[in-house]
Amino acid sequence: MTSVSPARKFKDRLVQGLVYLAFAFALVPLVSVLWTVVVNGAKRLDLTFFQFSMNAVSGSDPGGGAYHAIIGTLEQVAITTAIAVPLSILTAIYLVEYAGNGRLGKVISFTVDVMTGIPSIVAGLFVLALWLLTFGFDFSGFAGALSLTILMIPTVVRSAEEMLKLVPNDLREASYALGVPRWRTVCFVVLPTAMTGMVTGVMLAVARVMGETAPLLLTIFFTKAINNDPFNGPQASLPTFIWEQAADPSQHSIDRAWTGALVLIGIIMLLNLVARLVARRTAPTSR
Repeated sequence: MTSVSPARKFKDRLVQGLVYLAFAFALVPLVSVLWTVVVNGAKRLDLTFFQFSMNAVSGSDPGGGAYHAIIGTLEQVAITTAIAVPLSILTAIYLVEYAGNGRLGKVISFTVDVMTGIPSIVAGLFVLALWLLTFGFDFSGFAGALSLTILMIPTVVRSAEEMLKLVPNDLREASYALGVPRWRTVCFVVLPTAMTGMVTGVMLAVARVMGETAPLLLTIFFTKAINNDPFNGPQASLPTFIWEQAADPSQHSIDRAWTGALVLIGIIMLLNLVARLVARRTAPTSR
């Protein structure tokens, strides 16, 4: 058995220490942001904040809450996910399993790359120009969901595509050798194998669009009242609620903005936790 020289041990410990140090430096801004949001947001974290809206409450008044904004955010993100995730996964399946080196696959891949770099305000302007001004629809949560869908699709496509590429070809070839059609192989072999990573990619995309403000300012408008119908009339959301409250110089409004940010982070963390639990339950188990 060969012994490791002291010089190599020293280099190994040195590199290991540098890795830990880099990790600690990376955690500093994250912990700082979380600590600041928690400390400032806890001032208004009460039942009133979750039970009431800002209807008939001015910026300088105490009280008021973000019930209308929480409902709006959950509905808009749910609609966005329902539209974007199936389209994105089907696109990723086509690119990996069917497109090969064909021209259509290259065009789709290039389009996804272009969509990845689209600023969020451009997505909002596109929906404003097409859905609201051209087609004549009113401001609504659904219009906001359409703009968020444009931002969500490329992220989910790329993450799902990479997960599908990681599935070993031996699994596909074994399925084909048994006479299983390609579509059944994709549905019952490839997708279950890549499901955990795909769910993680979807949740990263949800976390991104849930905090977007610019496209919502152009598509859902502003309202302080509760609107449970995302297809009819202006609807609030947590990002626009935070933006509106933070713009008011009153300390009560600023406190509500911090609490709104804390609630938004909490919702994202809760959704990620639920998604990971679901992914673990649905992941194929090795026997």
